[in-house]
Amino acid sequence: MFFPQTADPLHAMVVDDLIQLEIMLNRFRKLVSELMRGAMTRNSFQPWEVEILMDYHSSPVAPRHRMEMLRQYQRAVEKQMETGPGPPMKFSEFLQQKVTRRPPTQ
Repeated sequence: MFFPQTADPLHAMVVDDLIQLEIMLNRFRKLVSELMRGAMTRNSFQPWEVEILMDYHSSPVAPRHRMEMLRQYQRAVEKQMETGPGPPMKFSEFLQQKVTRRPPTQ
């Protein structure tokens, strides 16, 4: 018996991409929450997570400003991933965007 395909392959690919994007966003949120807590609760990371961790730990942000910067970074990445594909931007990219968006003060 022949059963015609009911799912459009293009639609299935888009759905799979959206699922992967949602998984990536959830992993990112968990990573940021672990950074805010100051303790990692896992030992398995995606390559893009390792890049973010290394980038974050090498950033010049003063420790007293890191929590607020992490909150802003999380919001920026959530906005980024609403409009485009992953992986999330690095922390240094976020900091650079903040500098270039901010008008010069005199």
